[in-house]
Amino acid sequence: MAFAYIFSLADQLLIGASLENAVYGGRMKRWVLAGALAFAAATPALASDLPPPGAPPAPPRAPAAYVPVVVPVYNWGGIYFGLNLGYGFGTSNWTDPNDPGGATGNFKLKGFLVGPTLGFNFQTDGFVIGAEADVDGSWIDGKVSSPFCSIGTQCETKSFWFSTARARLGYAADRVLFYGTAGGALGDVAAGQSGSFQRTTKGGWTAGAGIEAVFTDNLTAKIEYLYLKLGNSLCTSNASCGNDPGGPPNDTVKFSTSMIRLGINYKFR
Repeated sequence: MAFAYIFSLADQLLIGASLENAVYGGRMKRWVLAGALAFAAATPALASDLPPPGAPPAPPRAPAAYVPVVVPVYNWGGIYFGLNLGYGFGTSNWTDPNDPGGATGNFKLKGFLVGPTLGFNFQTDGFVIGAEADVDGSWIDGKVSSPFCSIGTQCETKSFWFSTARARLGYAADRVLFYGTAGGALGDVAAGQSGSFQRTTKGGWTAGAGIEAVFTDNLTAKIEYLYLKLGNSLCTSNASCGNDPGGPPNDTVKFSTSMIRLGINYKFR
């Protein structure tokens, strides 16, 4: 039926042509035109038989965003207490203008020390400001033989204890603190020549520097150097410092020491 309709339509389009063309050429044209019309009619049907177009490809997946892990910076602020242990090495010197010997000259002191520490820190950015105090038992001691001393004896200087109260100023590189420290000192200066000592409590000053490191959130350890200078002491006891010609002794005793100390502290969070 469809082809009969197509040929009929082609015949109608060829009406009005000459008889000769209708007889000979018209047949060819009729077939060509019929074929074109048949192709045009069949095109939608052929198109309907084709598979549907595929879905467009998915857009490329965006790369995952990198989120760096933020490690919290250690906070040095807070109150702490601990224990320090160290070794001192210093000098002493005895002088007396009334003694014919004049002076002993400097002689060496050395010995161990140990004691408790208490302090606090305040941190702003990388800077750490604080204060620290300690009281140490001391075995720092030294002797010298000299014409200044009584015959058959040695002049001896020692310290049984000392205490410091210092400010600290430092810079923290996260869990490591570099600091300087300075402040006042108090301690005893003991002087004697025959095993008995005249002890005098003297004030002084101290200064130094150190490094402190964190091992746990609450536990730190440090190593520091301190220089400590106490005021001059007088030995006026005959039993401890002998006799001067014509009167009791009046010996001026100087005491200073350097110290290397190790410390461990517990900090309250």
